[in-house]
Amino acid sequence: MRVNITLVCTETGDRNYITTKNKRNNPDRLELMKYSPRLKRKTLHKESK
Repeated sequence: MRVNITLVCTETGDRNYITTKNKRNNPDRLELMKYSPRLKRKTLHKESK
């Protein structure tokens, strides 16, 4: 049930992180505050297709 997802920075559009999630427990899109190396601060990262 676990699938690989890519997290995209909302401010720069960079694809910085790859992680996994359980589709049964989290059917909606994942949103996390992660570090953006280009901006050198934490920004909102959303799950992309």
